[in-house]
Amino acid sequence: MKQVNIEVNLPVAIFKEGNTFIAHSSVLDLSTAADTFEKAQKRFVEAVEIFFEELVDMGTLDEVLSNLGWQKIQKRWTPPIQVSQGLQRVTIPLTA
Repeated sequence: MKQVNIEVNLPVAIFKEGNTFIAHSSVLDLSTAADTFEKAQKRFVEAVEIFFEELVDMGTLDEVLSNLGWQKIQKRWTPPIQVSQGLQRVTIPLTA
């Protein structure tokens, strides 16, 4: 079977939790972490590659991407479009 490479722009949020940088993409529900921003970026790319390799190996690519909201357009998968990312103030009721 022939290998085909596609390029996709994925939305990635990188945030800091203590001394750890966490890279997360909601369109894949995938996260990874590292001790620097640059390492988190690099590990995210590696995690995406492994994620897709596993989907192909397991034969679940179509099912998983469909469940994540991706659409197949002209035989090519397209991720959902992230239209906003920001902070939202909410009030959380807690019993003291």
